[in-house]
Amino acid sequence: MLSVSEQLRRDFKASDDIRDAGLTTPEDVVRHDDISYGGDSPLQALDLYRPRAAGGAVLPVIVSIHGGGWVYGDKERYQFYCMSLAQRGFAVVNFSYRLAPEAKYPASMEDTNAVFHWIADHAGEYRLDAEHVFAVGDSAGAHMLAVYSCICTNPDYAARYAFAPPEGFAPTAVALNCGAYVMDASRDALLRELLPGGGTDEEIDLISPLKHITPAFPPTFLMTSNADFLKPQAPVLAAALAEADVPFVYRYYGGSDVRLPHVFHCDMRSEQGRLCNDEECDFFKRFL
Repeated sequence: MLSVSEQLRRDFKASDDIRDAGLTTPEDVVRHDDISYGGDSPLQALDLYRPRAAGGAVLPVIVSIHGGGWVYGDKERYQFYCMSLAQRGFAVVNFSYRLAPEAKYPASMEDTNAVFHWIADHAGEYRLDAEHVFAVGDSAGAHMLAVYSCICTNPDYAARYAFAPPEGFAPTAVALNCGAYVMDASRDALLRELLPGGGTDEEIDLISPLKHITPAFPPTFLMTSNADFLKPQAPVLAAALAEADVPFVYRYYGGSDVRLPHVFHCDMRSEQGRLCNDEECDFFKRFL
């Protein structure tokens, strides 16, 4: 019998294979692939995509944190989505991170932090604007991005981790897509596989971004869709952002004539996905 993580990996792979079948690298994107950002795991690698027309210009950055229930996914699965963001005028960092249950929390957060350090250390080499670093995350990746944003902007919370972001760093703005924000290990077997103690009260508090948002949290583009199985969690986060006076935009995609599933924006054939990605990049451009 398959474990929860094994079942999810099998099902998500089958769905992603169908979604991305036939896609290729766009001619207007330059790729820098398989760059190690630290550590010994082959998962600790990133790709960097730039619009070809930008030449050697210094570009604002988008970092993508992929979803997959903390147990599935890598940069290969997100390459086409991330290259589409690069086509909108950004340098895009698409990275893999160590997955649960093989690597328990906070391994994925350590890897996320290492990527932002890599950007700070290599901005000159790759013509990156280190003063304008944005980030997107979906599903479990949105949870990770929300947690990392709290680490960057809440010193008391950051002190609970053994790593630190780059000095003075916080994302310029973030996009949280179809995300998981309400942590409940009693109802989520994937959380029990993620956490070393299986979901103790202390662990749940540690990974709950709703409890650690301050007014310094980055400006946020928050979205869900009408057929997103996590859509009840978006308004909970919206309420927490509003309570902390964090500037945010909340978008709900889909309508009576179209059903948009979880992470629909990663489907390069989706008209609504393209609209969402346009609107998120336009939101980021307000902060340039």
